[in-house]
Amino acid sequence: MMLVILSYMLASWIRLDFFEGDSKNMAGISTKTILLAIAYSLVLFLLLSIFGFYNTTRTRKLTWKARTIFLCVTISTLIATTVFFVFRLIDFSRGVILVFYLVTIILLTGKYAFMRLVLRRFRGNGYNLKHVVVIGTGKLAKQYRDDIAKESELGFHLIGFVGNQNLLGEEDKWLGSFKELDSILSSPDISEVIIALEPEEYSGVWQIIPACEKNGVKYSVIPFYNDIIPANPVIETIGHSKLINMRTNRLENMGWAILKRGFDFVSSFIGIILLSPLLIIIAIGVKLSSPGPILFRQKRVGYMRKDFQMLKFRSMKQNDEANISWTTDDDPRRTRIGSFLRKTSLDELPQLINVLKGDMSLVGPRPELPHFVEQFKETIPYYMVKHQVKPGMTGWAQVNGYRGDTSIEKRIELDLWYIDNWSPLLDIRILAKTVFGGMLNHEKMKT
Repeated sequence: MMLVILSYMLASWIRLDFFEGDSKNMAGISTKTILLAIAYSLVLFLLLSIFGFYNTTRTRKLTWKARTIFLCVTISTLIATTVFFVFRLIDFSRGVILVFYLVTIILLTGKYAFMRLVLRRFRGNGYNLKHVVVIGTGKLAKQYRDDIAKESELGFHLIGFVGNQNLLGEEDKWLGSFKELDSILSSPDISEVIIALEPEEYSGVWQIIPACEKNGVKYSVIPFYNDIIPANPVIETIGHSKLINMRTNRLENMGWAILKRGFDFVSSFIGIILLSPLLIIIAIGVKLSSPGPILFRQKRVGYMRKDFQMLKFRSMKQNDEANISWTTDDDPRRTRIGSFLRKTSLDELPQLINVLKGDMSLVGPRPELPHFVEQFKETIPYYMVKHQVKPGMTGWAQVNGYRGDTSIEKRIELDLWYIDNWSPLLDIRILAKTVFGGMLNHEKMKT
């Protein structure tokens, strides 16, 4: 809250004094405006609390903190400007509000970045640590051990393992068996317990959880299906039954879905208008390159496994293999202009029409031919999950180099990461990487 008030004072100084050079024009700072800044800081504090910003957890990344600050400051600034305008509380400089908005984001994000650096130093010296005991000695338990070792800045200190001693290595500290659990957990030095049991050990959970509860020790569970559980599962309740929704994503939320669709519609509409001269030039070039239509229509599998006609500029001579095969670097079917269009990804521009219609999104997993979908769903785990969101003109896999004739398994891994971690900022990041360097691919030009 103090940083927010400081942000307003800095914004007034930067906008009214530094840029305009009028040190007398500092009416922006007064008792009334400071009181309003305090009220604003309370609103921002409440918003951050609602978004879980202050929940005590070490596992939140700094990127999550920065995204949450950006979102909450944006919402609170919009609320404040609306209130000022409607109720005419005070005449505010729009320049001051804009600078205040930017300075608040910078100062708050900078504060948490600095705190992370300080905590990393403290934890590296053995302070501010959480001392954990892992119950289990199998693959999941060792995976947790390795994970916290890689992220030592989180400050987790592994005291030892409880379970089958024979499954541990010489460097792992064994604390005892399940039978000794009650006496082990009675130690006040234990901050948290991690239950990481293999499927065959789960009968012991009825002994482990009561022991944790009895000794008042906080515990977390790594489920034995850890490798297939998504990043953000949703738990629903029907009576006494708790259902874990294993495949949910933010775009199932109507608000986020409307936001993404609105952005797609406006951006594709503006894009078609601004790029129309280029589209006309490419269309003429395609028409002159070889006999056939300008646009190439190809059936692809899209949202909810429904087929749609995806548009491209035709880059090859007319042939009968278009719906059952991929192109290669030396594909003889390519035309000269088609080779250039494919190299620069300009052949994909007509998909702006698909985005405008709602068949596709600007960002999402790339759609595939029905023939290959039927093949991949039998051989690649989780392949069909990508169809739970709209396909995109570009995607997380593509900007990370996995496009064309590359590993399908890796592309699906990246597509699923995108679905689990979707946010408006992630879409903007992908679009920026696509425009600034992501349109050129490794396909060879036809000579």
